[in-house]
This record gives sequence, C-alpha cells and structure tokens, in this order.
Amino acid sequence: MEHTQVHLTIRNVSKTYPNGVRALNNISLDIPPGMYGLLGPNGAGKSTLMRILATLQEPDEGQILLGNVDVIKQKDELRKTLGYLPQDFGLLRSVSAEKLLDHFAVLKGIIQRASRKEVVEGLLKQVNLWDKRKQKLGGFSGGMRQRFGVAVALLGNPKLMIVDEPTAGLDPAERVRFLNLLSELGENSAIILSTHIVEDVSELCTRMAIINKGEILLEAQPLQAIRELNGKIWRRLIEKATLPELERTNNVISTKLLSGRTIVHTYSQEAPGPDFEPVEPDLEDVYFSTMAGYYGAGQASRKEVVL
Repeated sequence: MEHTQVHLTIRNVSKTYPNGVRALNNISLDIPPGMYGLLGPNGAGKSTLMRILATLQEPDEGQILLGNVDVIKQKDELRKTLGYLPQDFGLLRSVSAEKLLDHFAVLKGIIQRASRKEVVEGLLKQVNLWDKRKQKLGGFSGGMRQRFGVAVALLGNPKLMIVDEPTAGLDPAERVRFLNLLSELGENSAIILSTHIVEDVSELCTRMAIINKGEILLEAQPLQAIRELNGKIWRRLIEKATLPELERTNNVISTKLLSGRTIVHTYSQEAPGPDFEPVEPDLEDVYFSTMAGYYGAGQASRKEVVL
C-alpha cells in the first residue's frame, strides 16, 4: 500500500477572515501525484489554502479529499500522511540537525530507536546535510535550513507534501540545490509548491494553477499554456516616458528595464504595429497575460476580478 498514488481533490472551498477579507472564493482544484505549482502574488490566498490543506485552518465551506481521507473531518488521519514546510520555518537554533530531526521523528511516531536512527541518517543524506549533522541549526545558511525543513517534512513518507514560498530569500546557488532536491522527491506523493516566483514553477511543475484575490484564474500544464500563447506575445523597446500612451492603445502585460530603456511585452492576436516584434512566449508571459485578464477561460469575468 505504501506506494499507491493518491489524488488531492479540492471542491468549492471558501474562506473569509473576521476582518472581512475573502481569502478564498469557491476554489476547486484536482492535484495529481507529482509536483504541482500554485502561482500567484503575495496576498492572493496561497498561504490560506496551504494552511487549510495542512489542517491548521478551517474553511468556511467546501470539501477536500486526499484519496479517501476527508482532510477537513479526518485531520488526525491526514496528519499521518502529511509533510509541511511552512513559509516561516522556525527552528531551535542551539540544537544539532541530527538531534532535532530525531526529536521530530519521535513526534511522527517512529518510536523504535534503531529504525529511527536509520530514517534520520537516510533523510539527512537525501537532503545532503549528513556531513553537517552535528552542526547547530543556528549556524545553517538559509538554503541549509530549507533543506533541513524538507527532511522534517519527509518523515513518515507523506502522500501530501506542502511547500510554501520555499525559495524566497535563497541565493541563486542555494535555490538551484533546493529545487533539484524537490524535483527528486518522486511521483508517488502530491507535492504542492506555493510560490510567487514564476521560475520555480516553470523549472519543476508538470501542472499548475494561477491564483489571484482568492480565485483560480487558470489551471493548466505549463508547456501547453506556453504553446497556446505562440504568436500572441509581442515585444517593443521604448523610452519609459512613452509607456502611458502605449498602455492606452495596447494590451501591455509586462515591462522590464534594459540599459535605461523599457522592454514592453503585449498580448495581441496579430501584430500590434510595425515597431513590435514577435516573442517566443514563456511561463512569465502566461502568468502576466492571465493576471491581466487576456488569457484563460472566462476572460471577461477574470478581467473584472483583477482590475
């Protein structure tokens, strides 16, 4: 049974906070085994959804099933098979990595000392921290702390793993090491990567959803979503002062500075003008087109949500 694949099914989940903020508005998602990206800006509702899936918060309504486990009604059952790496992963700084992981293993129910020793050693090797096992966590870099967090989250072979904004604050080399580690975690678990960084999703995830203001704007396979933008993204180099005028006449989705000038990407079914050149689209173009309401199903209502 250990290697059976389970799907996570989220149906009509909503959450409004006491201050009136509607963090989630009727969210439905189907999340298969493998790496799944949940992409959206800060404040989009990602962390609220992650905390509900991790049984730390209750939704106001809706149903969530992991296989045949009801996530909302069978919290203890779900926790047995859950790995969670939250955004603010606090650690006991004066304890060694080996000792703290051993402590978490006891909490996870791995009582027998010999098997616990084996599990702790295996996980520390898997996250490439075995040679640092005696080091106190206070001396760990950001990337080492995140990799230790993955080791904790992997205790008990979880069927559902939730990773919330894992690469924020990591330097480029640590980020690559961390993403490589996540990509090796296998296909038997559903691993949800919640992030506002488009590259994290484009490098790792076979499926993704874009969320903004508590609503799912797009659910897609990244490569398919990029293909569907072929011939619809155009680029032009302009002086920054002319940007407002260009925005009035074109569907501008993103701007970037380059050597004191501005590169503008626009969404259009045909060439917007003689000064534009076609661009090979990437996931960033999918993200910005979706956020602006130009791409994805139900465009009219989406535009209303985002504007």
